[in-house]
Amino acid sequence: MTEDEASGLARHDLLRVDPASWERLVAGRQDLDGVPHLAEWARRGWPVITRRRDPGEPADHIPAGLPLPPSAGKRRIGLALPIAAASRLAPVTLESARETAPPAWRSVIDDLANLARGYGLVPTVFGSLSWQVLTGLPYLGSGSDLDLLWPVSGRVDPRFLQGLARIEAGAPMRLDGEIVLPDRAGINWRELLDAPIGGTVLCKGRESLALRPAASFLREAAS
Repeated sequence: MTEDEASGLARHDLLRVDPASWERLVAGRQDLDGVPHLAEWARRGWPVITRRRDPGEPADHIPAGLPLPPSAGKRRIGLALPIAAASRLAPVTLESARETAPPAWRSVIDDLANLARGYGLVPTVFGSLSWQVLTGLPYLGSGSDLDLLWPVSGRVDPRFLQGLARIEAGAPMRLDGEIVLPDRAGINWRELLDAPIGGTVLCKGRESLALRPAASFLREAAS
């Protein structure tokens, strides 16, 4: 990956890491000695996820991380990757994750896919379901959420958010996730739906947090 490519990364982007670089990175972290799955992580082609930079992390590295499955303690591992060691990986789409999801979730996924098609959207998955798809390890449990990213090209139709809320009301799991704006900042979909008139919502970028007027992200309601 080049510096220009790295500068365009957003939260939740998936990255593969060169196995030799991974070995050096893990070997330099005594706190990771003996942590399950880590030694073979990159060799198996399993990715890491881009996150917000922590204070003091080097600006010439990519802030990334991974969660371990519940069987390994659910520990979240934070890493700073050399730019040249990383390459982009396509996100996991909701429809491609359907067969990995619990059977009780699949009718909800079908409803979400239909809603998405109606608004020209292609949702992607993060969280437990995506990690189970990507690694084959058991991440999902009875209390797992379905975490979704909804990339949009402009303002959001309030009726789409209302449709999400209706689907969640009949779902066996919580629907978490974010609307991903054209500048790749994310807004929690429920916060945008519930924002009062004149209210603000928190926009999360890879390098920033900002409160912005909710109305600036919403289309006017159809008459």
